[in-house]
Amino acid sequence: MKNNNNLFYTCSLIEYIGRERKLKRSEVVKLLGKKTIARIYDYADVFHCEPIAKTADEFITDCHIPICDYDNVADCRYTVPDYWTMGEVYERLIEDVCGDDYDHVVDRLMEVYTSWIDAVLCNYNTDVYYQSREYIYECYKEGQICA
Repeated sequence: MKNNNNLFYTCSLIEYIGRERKLKRSEVVKLLGKKTIARIYDYADVFHCEPIAKTADEFITDCHIPICDYDNVADCRYTVPDYWTMGEVYERLIEDVCGDDYDHVVDRLMEVYTSWIDAVLCNYNTDVYYQSREYIYECYKEGQICA
């Protein structure tokens, strides 16, 4: 399941909403919920025709997503990766976790975003988010950053 465009868009939208509402990405996933995430994933090819800000605003409103105080963008001392870049990082990891199990993509998405690795990938002051997909997946499997 390589280069899953719907997954890429879904992850990028989660990142965008997280930045807009200053929430950890795991919190965005919890607030959106499985049903909404499945809808975003299933209709990503339609949603991507609109500006991402408009689509994000609709889900923020519909899901009553609050503004909080988690600001990993402002906390970054270096160049901040854009939301498309982070969407791709999560997409690749979720693809690797899924393997050939195409039927449970949303479950794997929720699993990855609510795991320990979310805090690591969202810390833009480390180099983890731009490591190879193989390295990130290996860390995820091991449950820790590999030496």
